[in-house]
Amino acid sequence: MRIDAFNKVSQLYKTNNVKSTAKSKGASFSDSLEISQTGKDFQVAKQILARTPDVRETKINDIKQRMESGAYHVSIQDVADKLVDEYFETI
Repeated sequence: MRIDAFNKVSQLYKTNNVKSTAKSKGASFSDSLEISQTGKDFQVAKQILARTPDVRETKINDIKQRMESGAYHVSIQDVADKLVDEYFETI
């Protein structure tokens, strides 16, 4: 495109004329945020879960002690039943 053609088009649409805008005085607007009670409850629950350990150490230690002493016996049938139950609950 030729420069002189661009100048003619810009003059036609008056794109070179920039109009200034005046700032309005006295307009006061501020953003606000309101969190619902459900959102607040969710925040509290999330904080509690963050402080709760993922692993129950007391249960793990109990099972370890019973395994080391030879008192921890689980039947294969119980394991199979639990696996099948867990499989069908997730489907």
